[in-house]
Amino acid sequence: MVISVATPRKSITEKVFQRVGGYYGSISGNSQRRCSNESEDDYDEDGTMELVQIGAERTKNVLILMSDTGGGHRASAEAIRDAFQIEFGDEYRIFVKDVWKEYTGWPLNDMERSYKFMVKHVQLWKVAFHSTSPRWIHSCYLAAIAAYYAKEVEAGLMEYKPDIIISVHPLMQHIPLWVLKWQGLQKKVIFVTVITDLTTCHPTWFHPGVNRCYCPSEEVAKRASLDGLEESQIRVFGLPIRPSFARAVLSKDQLREELEMDPDLPAVLLMGGGEGMGPVKKTALALGESLFDKEFGKPFGQLIIICGRNKTLVSTLETEQWKIPVKVRGFETQMEKWMGACDCIITKAGPGTIAEALIRGLPIILNDYIPGQEKGNVPYVVDNGAGVFTRSPKETARIVTEWFSSKKDELKRMSENALKLAQPEAVFNIVKDMHELACQRGPLANIPYMLTSSFTDLI
Repeated sequence: MVISVATPRKSITEKVFQRVGGYYGSISGNSQRRCSNESEDDYDEDGTMELVQIGAERTKNVLILMSDTGGGHRASAEAIRDAFQIEFGDEYRIFVKDVWKEYTGWPLNDMERSYKFMVKHVQLWKVAFHSTSPRWIHSCYLAAIAAYYAKEVEAGLMEYKPDIIISVHPLMQHIPLWVLKWQGLQKKVIFVTVITDLTTCHPTWFHPGVNRCYCPSEEVAKRASLDGLEESQIRVFGLPIRPSFARAVLSKDQLREELEMDPDLPAVLLMGGGEGMGPVKKTALALGESLFDKEFGKPFGQLIIICGRNKTLVSTLETEQWKIPVKVRGFETQMEKWMGACDCIITKAGPGTIAEALIRGLPIILNDYIPGQEKGNVPYVVDNGAGVFTRSPKETARIVTEWFSSKKDELKRMSENALKLAQPEAVFNIVKDMHELACQRGPLANIPYMLTSSFTDLI
């Protein structure tokens, strides 16, 4: 007897998740890249699946674990989600979740606020980063939290019945892997880590129990190897960046027309991050003076300022009397366009922004970094000839002025070096490799999701 599987009615919970972007459901057309263990004979002429065996193919659940401790983790999670949808359509159902915040108590559910407080008091974060680096310290710390919150973490993971769990945060390896181990689900559930720090990584990123550890650079891959991961577990594809950066975009001239920028003047992009932090105002004012030719009474450059969620900064800069063309923007969701329309960028050393700028071939002026995870990003950019580092707004303005006038060759050379470092296909290579892992699991992964033991009962 052949059983046809109809599309199930969506529950209220599923509808809510779909509305807030928690996962992508069905899209038109079928994926052309289904696992090789799925036979074409498993489908009727109308496209419905026939359950000819327990291992019949089905939509797989992917749970991405993230936390809003900095913008990079969510950005990477959403980039992976979007790449899965583009590459495989409805073959995967994606959940992007902060399981810690939703299911546990203090301190896990308070990581976002604690992190923001510490990075504002940067020396406090520096102490926290380095003091928890020794393995015996963070292992004991995480084991204690696991003993206290195991039941909650178990509930959070099991609600989504994941076939693949993706961690994009350094504190989201150990406890979920312990849960899978004690429930006997390691052979069913694929667990991978996608490291979102470009060079300098906290040791909690590396866990020998993962199926894959995706590293953004060779330097991180070496660290993973030193921390006990096997060569077969490590892949170096680059940092996962939004698919919109990898796909074809309009030319610079077309983008400038769309964004209502001056079509002829070279443009510098000044970034304040998601929260509009750092010396944005001082740097903008310095650029406003230096990019104006007093002798001829006209500008020789234009300025784009991204203030993020800092509405006060937006209002302040909009009231300034500028001598050069200036655009002041708040929080932007189309950074690929603004970067594509500019000629260089000023930003702190966040890994995501650096990776995006490299893809667009933008020479980078780094004006700050967070101690610990961002410190190594400075030599990564500078030593590879893709940019410079200075904390001084006046020095920043001087460098941009020279790039736009007497040192255009240097600007061009740095742009070429940036493109050499770029890895625009990283996110697609990552999801394709995960798909291959899922295919290798074969029919075993399609056995109904059943708990073989209770992790919390064993503690």
